[in-house]
Amino acid sequence: MSSRIKVLLRRTLGEISTDLRGIIVPWFYSPLVLSHRAELLIGRVRLIAALFALLTPLWCIVDRLFMPQAVMWPLCGARILAALAFAMLAISYRKSDHTAHAYVALGSLFLIPTLFFAFASVLLGDLEGEGIAISLISGYHLLPFLIAAGLSVFPLTAIEGVIFAIPVVAVQWVSTVVLGDANATEELGLIWLIVLIAAVAVLSGMTQLHYLSEIVTKSAHDPLTNAYNRLTGEEFMEKYLSLARRNKTPFSLVFVDIDHFKSINDSYGHEAGDAMLEQVGKALASQLRKEDSLIRWGGEEFILALPMSNLDESAEMISRLGAHGLGLRPDGTALTASVGVACNIADNIDELQALIQCADERMYQAKEGGRNRYCDGTKNEPEKMTPFIRIGA
Repeated sequence: MSSRIKVLLRRTLGEISTDLRGIIVPWFYSPLVLSHRAELLIGRVRLIAALFALLTPLWCIVDRLFMPQAVMWPLCGARILAALAFAMLAISYRKSDHTAHAYVALGSLFLIPTLFFAFASVLLGDLEGEGIAISLISGYHLLPFLIAAGLSVFPLTAIEGVIFAIPVVAVQWVSTVVLGDANATEELGLIWLIVLIAAVAVLSGMTQLHYLSEIVTKSAHDPLTNAYNRLTGEEFMEKYLSLARRNKTPFSLVFVDIDHFKSINDSYGHEAGDAMLEQVGKALASQLRKEDSLIRWGGEEFILALPMSNLDESAEMISRLGAHGLGLRPDGTALTASVGVACNIADNIDELQALIQCADERMYQAKEGGRNRYCDGTKNEPEKMTPFIRIGA
């Protein structure tokens, strides 16, 4: 990406620390960003649905006063059905952090007024009126434009915005070109206008999504090591453990504590210590799978959260990490760590704090056993513990 484009994007979007491809398609965002976005989407859907559930039936009063009797009752009936659908969406849809659930909620929110507009277009297609009635009939034809503009409320990627906008534009096209009696110039103008409104709304949603991703990413990560911070890490581990309990699958925690870290700060200063932490963060992250999480627990302590990993699979990962190493200390010697491992199934633990405590205690066993070892509860005697970083191997 050229420097000019980067400058233009920064002027438009502000600071950029996340992958900008995410505002085009969603899979470039982290699961954390997508889960927070899903909760936000569903929350806004429920709020808007509740508002429309209250306001939609009130328009029946206007229809009763000014619309012809032949169409007034069908319109009121359709409004009441739409209001009930909005109410069900607001009341029955549960909070979720799954993107698929957010898509269903958002699709339902846009489907209700789209179906109402389609019905109203057929009902009012050949109707003639005068005065306020003709203004009301014209107002019904503006509903797709309002629906398209409503896309601006939601943080969506470009491709998602286009997908949700297509049905609205299609309904407007059918209403204008197929069922309408406007001339070709008016038809083209109306279609162009709704496309333009939808495009502006999608751009607004993309901007919202960018700001959301920046805020979530910065608030969730430790700025030094780029690992998840403790609060976010606990949130992730709770979800992992909950899924593991539900599916009866293994979930392991690896507690890593850098050996003799205080001596680095004391001898070489805090800048050298920070450099070591940054180095360790990169080394740990390099050996994780996409579904694993790296958490800075505090100071020189890290936790690796490994879904779908038992003790043997965790040992394989630790072995790879030991072979890769954590880098060198400022004096040129190998940087080592003491490691404790706990698994929900092997250790028969169902609560997160108990699982963390188990891994923490085993880390201290490894430290007391001579450091640069890992303990998973199968070998508790120091002389039997497996070395972690194989120095000189």
